[in-house]
Amino acid sequence: MRAAERLRVALIRRGIDCDVHGGYGLALVSVWTGLIVWCNGDRYWWCAGWLAQERRPAYASARCGDPDQAAVRVARRYARLRAVHPPAPKLSAGPV
Repeated sequence: MRAAERLRVALIRRGIDCDVHGGYGLALVSVWTGLIVWCNGDRYWWCAGWLAQERRPAYASARCGDPDQAAVRVARRYARLRAVHPPAPKLSAGPV
């Protein structure tokens, strides 16, 4: 859980808001639609895309010892996903 928290802090420094959830010896860093980073205390791993020819996801991983480098790589994936799934527009709080 501590390694996931270190990644969360590194992502926040890059302007990426995310949440950490833990349990059963595994922590999850919820970053964006389609981007969850799993952490077992030794490695981070996440879905890095889709291998169309093989019809399966491709995964990337990074050592937990370097959360800043992992955050750089996760931020790249975040930017690609955010382009495909932009944030929902804010609803106005005007009269109904």
